[in-house]
Amino acid sequence: MNKAVVQDKLIKVVLVQEYEDSDEVDTESPWALDLGNDQYQLKNFPFFFYGLSYDDIFEAKPSTEYEDDPRPYFTRVIEKSGHRTVRIFLKNSIQDSDEARQLLDRLKAVNCGYEGNGRTFFVVNIQPHCDFEAAINLIENSTEVEMWAMADPVDEDTN
Repeated sequence: MNKAVVQDKLIKVVLVQEYEDSDEVDTESPWALDLGNDQYQLKNFPFFFYGLSYDDIFEAKPSTEYEDDPRPYFTRVIEKSGHRTVRIFLKNSIQDSDEARQLLDRLKAVNCGYEGNGRTFFVVNIQPHCDFEAAINLIENSTEVEMWAMADPVDEDTN
């Protein structure tokens, strides 16, 4: 499928993250490729949603709760892509810290992608061909990382 065809089939989907011990809810609306039959392939890195990564295939359907919103809402994962998602919170802004920028450069050098939400919060995409341990070691050993979390697969043993 060429790039123009893919872009024509990209739509906004809704990911709603609820938390077990809180009334708080995070909602985000990333781009996904419409594969037909209520199936979609994620084409962004999720900032708040757990258990879903770039290129994963998932089911999404219009919400019965929000009838005035025609966008499809995530219901379940169908197929994992092999990508993994890590979230990092930096102590200092990438605008102010050479070390923070160097961490992102090192992650990129081991073929990880990333997106920022502000200057200190980043989502890291560890691709299937990346050295997972090397990427995690960079994050764990950085003096610039305030906190990090494995978002997919979800791992309760991380910081």
